[in-house]
Amino acid sequence: MLEALGVSLDAEKVYRAMLAEPRIGVAQLAEGLGWTDAQVRGGLDELARLSLLRPSWEAPGALRLVNPEVGLSSLLAEQEAELVERQRQIAASRAAVAAVVADYADLNPSRQHSDIEQLVGIDAVRSWLEARAHAGLSEVMGFNTGGAQSEQSMAASKPLDQEALERGTVMRTIYLDSARNDPPTLTYLRWLAETGGQVRTLPTLPLRMVIFDRKQALIPVNPEHSKTGAVVQRGPGMVAALCALFEQMWQSAKPVGQEKHRDDQGLTGQEQAIITLLAEGWTDDVIARKLGVSVRTSRRITAELTQRLGARSRFQAGARAVEHGWVKAF
Repeated sequence: MLEALGVSLDAEKVYRAMLAEPRIGVAQLAEGLGWTDAQVRGGLDELARLSLLRPSWEAPGALRLVNPEVGLSSLLAEQEAELVERQRQIAASRAAVAAVVADYADLNPSRQHSDIEQLVGIDAVRSWLEARAHAGLSEVMGFNTGGAQSEQSMAASKPLDQEALERGTVMRTIYLDSARNDPPTLTYLRWLAETGGQVRTLPTLPLRMVIFDRKQALIPVNPEHSKTGAVVQRGPGMVAALCALFEQMWQSAKPVGQEKHRDDQGLTGQEQAIITLLAEGWTDDVIARKLGVSVRTSRRITAELTQRLGARSRFQAGARAVEHGWVKAF
């Protein structure tokens, strides 16, 4: 109970024993507590350092108990003084932060007031996201085009996700279907759903983006190379359009935990997406990137679909898919 005052548990036990019997000796303390003499002396030394014990006037070499009202009140006063000083330091730090922010705003006026803010490089993007994580958001929704997530990324995201959900933030995220094929990523998505997040998947997504409170959206400068930086969109019209795009795709996305669905032709959503992309003439590299899978996996699925269609080439497979009614608009 006295740990908050800097008194260890062992020292407190010695102290309470001496309160009950002020003239008790080391041997008696050791016997009563079931300790060695060295343990008792360690507790006595600590109490002496805290000025809860002082040298006895009557028995040279012995220690006397300081009145608890004096000794403990003195420790409490020290704690209060430290708290006041800490509060003063925090107030000074807050003022310093405000000054730096004001200077930054003066040096970058266009960045603060424009509907579009450009963030150059991954460090700038992460710094911006860290600031949003502590902004008390009520809703976050977005597309994650990464497919299987890296262990490092999931480890970094998990505490931030949990903190946001515990604050009551509504989080809705659409991942690629390919994320379900990676066991660690699927475990993370299930954890996110069980913790309170809403998670769904689609075969393909148009771009990576995150929308915050329907007021600002973060999208990559170059969807093919997200590490080059991102753009923050604050224009009401643009943000409203991105929100509408999200809601439209959310309705057709499948919740995590739901089994893979096959259409009337027996195609999974991922297979349907590949057929559509083949019909549009995309290369294996582009198809793999859009689905968040390896080129090898993309080629394997393409080969299986080509065989099912009885085609001899990718072009013929695309044409036959159209003939058979396999191609649908996404």
